[in-house]
Amino acid sequence: MKVLLAEDEKRMNRALCELLRQEGYDVDAFENGEDALFAIESGIYDLIVLDVMMPGMNGYAVAKQTRKAGIRTPILMLTAKGELDDKVEGLDSGADDYLTKPFMTRELLARLRALSRRGLPADDNGLSFADLTLDTKGALLKCTNGKSVRLGEKELRILEYLIANQGQVLTREQIALKIWGYESDAEYNNVEVYMSFARKKLAFVESKCEIKALRGIGYELRCRDV
Repeated sequence: MKVLLAEDEKRMNRALCELLRQEGYDVDAFENGEDALFAIESGIYDLIVLDVMMPGMNGYAVAKQTRKAGIRTPILMLTAKGELDDKVEGLDSGADDYLTKPFMTRELLARLRALSRRGLPADDNGLSFADLTLDTKGALLKCTNGKSVRLGEKELRILEYLIANQGQVLTREQIALKIWGYESDAEYNNVEVYMSFARKKLAFVESKCEIKALRGIGYELRCRDV
């Protein structure tokens, strides 16, 4: 799961990054609101953690612009302000939850888990689309015909991203940022290579689904009419 963290206090930023990565989250960290908003607009994140008091554009403004752009990614607001009016402003700006500093790391992680469960196209076993079920914990792709196959890390994340955005065309840039992140030197041909691997796994389980490449645009997961 890909998380954007915006926190201007360097020590807190590093500590939260380390905590979230230890818990298995893929984290991109920023220290100001402008850079965070630019990254958020890529649409690649599953969760957003915003500090309120940042230089330039504060967390409230970032949340408002995020919602104005039509991005519905869950937002957790972090702040040293604990007054009711501050919490109301945070929630009214578009945040889904609000956590006052100082906080216990267990509570932060619990709130992120709760937010991550909102709005996912999933059943109890994982993400689902047409005749496919993706068991994200077991890295297993299952088809209703009874066939299944184990997935590599990148194959898992690509299929997870496609299924979670079913009905949408995802650009190569979105996929590259989602899977490899901003700090990676991965090239766009990596996307094509791993799309090929994912297609082979769909063929192995004999799914009706296919990854359709739209020339010059991106990729979409579709179900073939048979």
